[in-house]
This record gives sequence, structure tokens and C-alpha cells, in this order.
Amino acid sequence: MKNVPIITAQEAAKKVKSNDTILCGGFGMTGAPVNLLHALAETDTKQLTYIGNNVGEPGLGGDRLLTNGQLKKMIGSYFTSNPNAVKWAQDGKVDYALLPQGTLGEAIRAGGMGIGGFFTPTAAGTVLAKELETKVLNGVEQVFVNSIRGNVAFIRAWKADKAGNLTYRMTEQNFNPAMATAADLVIAEVEEIVEVGELDPNHIHTQACFVDFLVESKLKEENLGSSASVGSKKAGETRMNIARRALKEISKGDIVNLGIGIPTLVADLIKAEDEIVLHTENGMLGVGPEPSDGSGAMVNPVNAGKIPVTAIKGASYFDTSTSFGMIRGKHVDVAIMGGLEVDEKGNLANWAVPGKPLLGVGGAMDLASGAKKLIITMSHLNKDGSPKLVKECNLPVTAMQAVDIVITDKAVFRIGNEGFELIELMPGETVESIEKSTGAPFKNSL
Repeated sequence: MKNVPIITAQEAAKKVKSNDTILCGGFGMTGAPVNLLHALAETDTKQLTYIGNNVGEPGLGGDRLLTNGQLKKMIGSYFTSNPNAVKWAQDGKVDYALLPQGTLGEAIRAGGMGIGGFFTPTAAGTVLAKELETKVLNGVEQVFVNSIRGNVAFIRAWKADKAGNLTYRMTEQNFNPAMATAADLVIAEVEEIVEVGELDPNHIHTQACFVDFLVESKLKEENLGSSASVGSKKAGETRMNIARRALKEISKGDIVNLGIGIPTLVADLIKAEDEIVLHTENGMLGVGPEPSDGSGAMVNPVNAGKIPVTAIKGASYFDTSTSFGMIRGKHVDVAIMGGLEVDEKGNLANWAVPGKPLLGVGGAMDLASGAKKLIITMSHLNKDGSPKLVKECNLPVTAMQAVDIVITDKAVFRIGNEGFELIELMPGETVESIEKSTGAPFKNSL
């Protein structure tokens, strides 16, 4: 096989031209081409369109491109990590497009595979589908999404051979394999370059035909941000009560995805004999507990909350497209998520509050519409005392008619054709107290 050129990060950065569209791999700080992005931030290249999952992630390099004024547009799933990204977008200083995480990954994959676009049920009925073509296919409302391609892709792999074959490590695949196929020029930043033939052909994830240049660059702990070590997790008894009740809704052998916040507490309650398999949308099936030695992402995979975790026996790693294919394809039995509002039709709002500095949907829309069973855990009331269980959602909707169970600090409700059904009271609560604190009528099935 012919070898691909090995260049420096600075030489790679010079290959990006003003007005280019650049694809940047990574989920949070893992699997991210940090050194390539830092080198690009040292150039005078401007008017770039930046496409990645976490746009403006502090320390990643894309944040420097933003504050340098090098970006004219950002396309991604989650901008909230960087207040500048949110403010600049909302003030009109930089154009932006927000896509659900699975849709973003699939659009890039489609672009790399020569597919013009696709229909997906994710985001149907939400504000993100407002300008999109909509069809009902097989009885399900779906929206059309155009495929995505770039002029240049900056990706990160763990190892490469000199021909350009790549292998990834743990959850560092994420968007990288798809992005490697979807740009005119692909530059891979890798931990190590080995001779041709040293990589097992069975373990090559990105084939040499997709890669144009290699940059060897060692990963440092400071490149990993909050994923560099395990943080402390504290939870009060009220939140733990909600988590314990949520666990009762999971059956032995279920494939389960846990959202951030209260849902993550469920992981600490699962025992090996439960045979529950945890899925994380950034590319892992078989998530284990946090590492007991406090080690971070230098030696461990991370979950969707960017927290280092361990792997149980039988675990596997995969890329974003495969992960969200599991979700949309109904291969995830249960999703447990937080919520801002749930209404009597089972509509969920949990990603945006008008007027608040929040600009990120992540994988919420994919999970809410794709899981076989959706459980929402949240407080019963807002801080101002207003109810979160309402007749009709006032906040931007995440998914339509998707919620099956709501578990709050006051009660447990099932949602069916007749709306909310009260099936359990939390300690210290009465039917009368629930009637006073719920913003919609409910059937009492106690």
C-alpha cells in the first residue's frame, strides 16, 4: 500500500482555507482533534463553517476559533458548554444550526456514503422541524434532513499505520468514522503511527482510502477537560427516592439509556444480578460503574455526561451512527430522562427554556422518540411553585406523545389515552396534595 504523508499540526492547519466547511470529530473532549484545532486557531483563516457535536467546547480549540472571529457559522448538537457560543448565536454575531445528535451523525454518514438525505422521526412536531419537509411513512411522522459534507475533516484516532488505516479507542470513535468519509480532505490526528501490517485488519475502523494526511500527536491529560478524572456525585434523599422508583420500572435484561441528572443515579443502584445493560449514546453498550481509583478518560471510556466509566464483561464500543441506529431502530428498551414539562398527551419538553441561555439538544430528541419505553424523572414543581405536569406544554417540545411514566418527588403517573393516571404516592404525600400541585386532571388508580 502507498503511504500517506505525515505532516505537522501547523502544516495541516494551513490546508484549511477561508470559507471552508470543516468537520471536527469528538464528543466533549474525548476523540477530539485538539492539537489540529489549536493550530488552526493560530492562523488567519476566517469565515469558516464549523460542524461538530459540541461546538465551542472550552479547551477544545473550536472555542478559540469562535472567540477569534474565525467562524461565520456553527452547526452542531450542543453549544451550551460555552456561554460565548450561546450569546454570539443569539445576538446574531455568528450563524448557527442546531441538529439532534443522532440526526447530525446520520447526516454526516449519509454525506460520506453518497446519499442526498433521509427521513427520520426524530424532531417531528418540534420547532427544529419547522422548515423541514414532513411525511408520514409507515404511520409515523418523519422529517427530511439533507446530508452533510465538508471541505476538510479534522478527526482523531488512536493508532494509524503509514497507509492511513485507523483504529479508535473505546468511546473515542463517536463522530470520527463518519467524518472521515464525508470531506474532500481528511486529516487524522493520532496517538501513534505504526508500520503497514502492524494493525490487525479485523480491528481497522477507518480504511486507508478515506485518509489524506496523518499528524502524530500525543494526548495529554489536560486535553481531556472535565473527563480527565472522576468527579464527586452527591444526591439528596429525595432525588435518590426518585431514582429507586425508576429502577422498579426496568425489567431484568433490559437495554437502558440514562440521561443526565437524576437518571444517572439509577446506575449506582443496578446490581450485576439485575442483568441490566446500560447504553450511552456516545458509543458504548455495557457501561459499568465509575472507576474506583479515580482515573479518567486517559484509561477509561466516558458516558454521555462526559464522566469516566468502566466496562462490564461483554461491553462493546461503536460510532455515533451505530449508536443512534440502536435508538431509532427500537433496540433500546428503556430511556430514563429528566424533564422540564410533561403534558397529558405525553408530550415532553426538556431541552430549552425561552429567554434562558441554553442552546443544545444533544441526544434528547432521538432518545425520547426512539426508546421503547420513556420514563421521565423530575421535581413535581418549578422553583416558583408552578406545576411541571400540565395540560399542554408551554416550553419547546422535545418529542410528541412519547412519555410512558413520570416519576416526581411527589407521585408516579402513567400516561395513556385518558391522560395522567396516578399510580403511586411518594412518602408523605396525599391525593389532595397531588391535586393541588398538578396542572392537569388525572385518573386516580391507587
